Amino acid sequence: MPVVNELIRKEADGTISFGDYSLESKSKLEDFEHNGDLYKVKTFKEITKLERNGMFVYESVPGTSVNNLKVTDNGMEFKVEGTEDSQITVELEPESEYKIYIDDTNAGKMKTNLGGKLVLSVELGGGNASDVKIVKL
Repeated sequence: MPVVNELIRKEADGTISFGDYSLESKSKLEDFEHNGDLYKVKTFKEITKLERNGMFVYESVPGTSVNNLKVTDNGMEFKVEGTEDSQITVELEPESEYKIYIDDTNAGKMKTNLGGKLVLSVELGGGNASDVKIVKL
C-alpha cells in the first residue's frame, strides 16, 4: 500500500485516502471537497490528522497513510500503514460502545468518551498494512 502522495484523494469506491508518513516536514491540504464535505489533512512522519468540516475525524502518532476510509452511522473502517506501531484516535458517537477488529481479529470492546473519541493501538511496520474496522454495538 503506497503512501498518498497527493496528501488526500477520492477513491473509485466513494472512500477517501490520505496521509504520507514518509515526509520529513509537515504538509497540509485544506478545503478538499468530497460528498459535500470539506476536508483538511496535516501529515508527516510524526503525525497524521484529518478534519471534516472543521471537526476532528482521525489522528495517528506517528504519522500513517490511510486508504479507503469509510465512515458510517455504525462506525468506520480503513486500511492503515506506517513505519512503526501507531496510536490512532478517531471520533465517533459520544459515550457509545464499539467492537474493534484489526486484520479481522476481534481486539475487544471500547467505549468512547464524552467527546466521542476512541483511542486504539495498531502494530505497524515492515511495509505491512492493517485493516481496521470499528463497529457500534
